[in-house]
Amino acid sequence: MPLATASPVRDTARPARSGGVYEALKREIMLGDLRPGTPLTELDLAARFGCSQGPVREALLALQQDGLVIRKGHRGTSVSDCTAEEAVEMFRLRQSIECRTVPRAIQRAGRAAAPGLAADLAALVDAMEALARAEDEYGLAEVDREFHRRILREADLPALDPILHRCLIHNHRFKISRSEAPRDLVATARRHLPIVEAVERRTPSAAVAALGHHIATIVDFGPAVFDDAGPHQPGAP
Repeated sequence: MPLATASPVRDTARPARSGGVYEALKREIMLGDLRPGTPLTELDLAARFGCSQGPVREALLALQQDGLVIRKGHRGTSVSDCTAEEAVEMFRLRQSIECRTVPRAIQRAGRAAAPGLAADLAALVDAMEALARAEDEYGLAEVDREFHRRILREADLPALDPILHRCLIHNHRFKISRSEAPRDLVATARRHLPIVEAVERRTPSAAVAALGHHIATIVDFGPAVFDDAGPHQPGAP
C-alpha cells in the first residue's frame, strides 16, 4: 500500500502513553540532547512525563531493543554509547543486508499485478524533502529509515528487519551527533533518488550500485570502510 504522507511511521502496537515517552526519549538520544552514560531512572521519568512507572518501563524496554539504552538490573538504565567502532560495523552490516536483498525486492515487485515499491519509495523521498525544508532533521531521519525498511519488506525477509532497523538507528544517531558542519537536508533527501530510479527501471545491478554508494557516502569515513585496503581504523585519516 503506498505511503503518501510525510509523517514518520509509528509503532501502533505500542500503548499511547508508553509510546509518547518512548518517542520523546528517542528523539533526545538521537539528537544528542541526552548524552551517552546519562542515567535514566523510572521514578524520575514518571514524574517528568506525568505517568506511572509502567509506561516508562515499557518505553525503556523498547529503547533497549533499539540499542539506545543499556539496562543493568539493579544498577539502573543509562543512555548507550555511540562509538565510531560500532558505527563502522553497523555500516558494513547494513550494506551487506541492503545490497544483497534489493535484487530480490525488485524481482518480487516486478511479479506483482500492480507494483507499488517504486511509488512508495518516491512518496517517501517527497516526504523527506518536505521535512528537510521544514528543517526537521529528526523527522527526516525517521522517514529515511522507513525508506530503507520498505525495500526490505518487499524482499519478504522479516527476520532481517529488526537487524536493519538497529543499524539504521545507530547510523543516523552517529551521523547527527558526530557531524559538526551544517548539513544540507534537502540534498540528504535527494540522495535517495538514484535508488528510486534503479527500482523504477527494475535494474538490480544499478540498485545495488546506488545503495552501495549511498551507504558508503553517508559519513566522511564511509569510503574507507568499504574499500579493499583492509579494515578501517576509526579516527584514522
